[in-house]
Formats: sequence, structure tokens, C-alpha cells
Amino acid sequence: MKRILITGSNGQLGSELRALSGEHDEWTFYFTDVAELDITDREGTRDFMEHNGIEVVVNCAAYTAVDKAESEPEKCDLLNHIAPGYLAEAAEAVGATMIHISTDYVFDGCSHRPYTEDCPTNPVTVYGKTKLAGEEAVIRSCAGAMVIRTAWLYSTYGNNFVKTMLRLGREREELGVVFDQMGSPTYARHLAQAILHIIDKGTVPGVYHYTNEGVTSWYDFTRTIHLLAGIDTCRVRPLHTYEYPVAAARPHYSVLDKEKIRTTFDLDIPWWEDALHECLKNMD
Repeated sequence: MKRILITGSNGQLGSELRALSGEHDEWTFYFTDVAELDITDREGTRDFMEHNGIEVVVNCAAYTAVDKAESEPEKCDLLNHIAPGYLAEAAEAVGATMIHISTDYVFDGCSHRPYTEDCPTNPVTVYGKTKLAGEEAVIRSCAGAMVIRTAWLYSTYGNNFVKTMLRLGREREELGVVFDQMGSPTYARHLAQAILHIIDKGTVPGVYHYTNEGVTSWYDFTRTIHLLAGIDTCRVRPLHTYEYPVAAARPHYSVLDKEKIRTTFDLDIPWWEDALHECLKNMD
């Protein structure tokens, strides 16, 4: 029986892991958020893991307010860099393995080919820089650590792009969405299923990429959300990035190559549009 700690369990990915945990009665899960475990408390984190005999840590906790991070760099660094390092130290101390969730923002988005795990990183935002520092702290501190980078995450839980576009599509007659940023949407439930599959097969240390298959733009993603949801009263207008100014620069291209995780763990990764259709059905 594995004893598994899930941090950040009130977020999108943590909530999906909680929902799927019932399929694994042979494992004991500890779902925590800040109220149950403050991962910025170094000693408290280690004590929790020792007391509960944790064997696998899945760190879903993060500071994800990308624009706000530009004005809160210390808070962002604490949650995205320092705290994951504490978790990794504690995991190493108790002999546990660790899966740490990271992001496409560790790249600058200037490529025109899918990023592999060994492509040079070059984050250009506070969020991206702190997430990269977190990756490095985890790998440095825990010999059994895996880092999984993902992108464009959405879910039936929490606030996300899909829910926002559904709401705006029903409220407005016209909506402008950026068309010159490309990536791969990721249904958090599919990432959660992949994580549980990896735990079952046995973690393999290293850096991996996971998103749903395929490539789209935010504009085309929105059009597809509206199409599948039957929203036909809102005109979606394509915008250039410069027409939608934000505090933190977004990657123009953040497609992640998934061959490594697919072959290492024999994963079947669904296409993004099929994943979206599944998520919308689950919302209903």
C-alpha cells in the first residue's frame, strides 16, 4: 500500500487527483492545502511526511497568478521555488519519490518547434523564473524526483480559460481573443490520470512534458469551446498579442514534445479537442 501526499489539493490538478483517488483503494492519500500543511514551513513539512510515512509526493501547489507575480516576486518565489525545495528535501530524508508539476513558462516561447526536455530554458517572467528555480531545487534535493511540465491547464474545477470563455460567450455579443500565441490545451483530469499511471508503474527520475496532443491558438481554442458548447450568439474576433497588453509576457509558442513521457510510461495521450469535449460533458 503506497502512502501518497498530494499538495495544493484544492487547485485544478489536485482536485482531479482527489476525484480519481477512489479508483485506487489500495493506496492511502493525504490531500493537503495550506490549512492542512504549510509547505513553506521546512520543519513542519518534514515532520508531516515522517509522521505519516509518505512514500510518494505529488506537488501541485504553486503561485499561478502570472501577471500579479510581476509585483509580488518574493511571494511567488517562496511558493514556486523555496517551498518545493523543502518538499524535496523532506522526501529525500524519508526515502520518498516526488513528482513536481512545472510549466511551459520556463521557455521563452521564441521557438517554432516543439520543446523537448533538453531544450535550453530561458524564462522571461517572474513566474517562469521561479518555476525554473523550483525545478532545479527539486532535482538537486531529491534523487527520486520527477518534474512534469504542462501548459494551458483547465478543468471542471476552479477558475480557468475554458470556464471564462463559456461565461463571456454567453454574456457578450463580441469577444476578442489572441490568435498569435500557440500551444496545447491540457485537461487536468488527463494529467491526473497520467500521474496515477506513473505512480502505479513506478516513477523514473528526470524532466518530462505532458499536455494533450495537438496544437491550437487561444482564438481557435475559444472558437472550439463555443462550438462544442453550442454558443452561437457571440462573435469571436482575433487579436494580436500587442492588442491585449498584460503585465507578464506570454510565450508566442509553447508546444511541448511529449515523446519521452509517452514512451517511458507507455501513455496514450488524448487529442486536445477530444479532451475538451470530455471536460464539457463532465461540466454538464
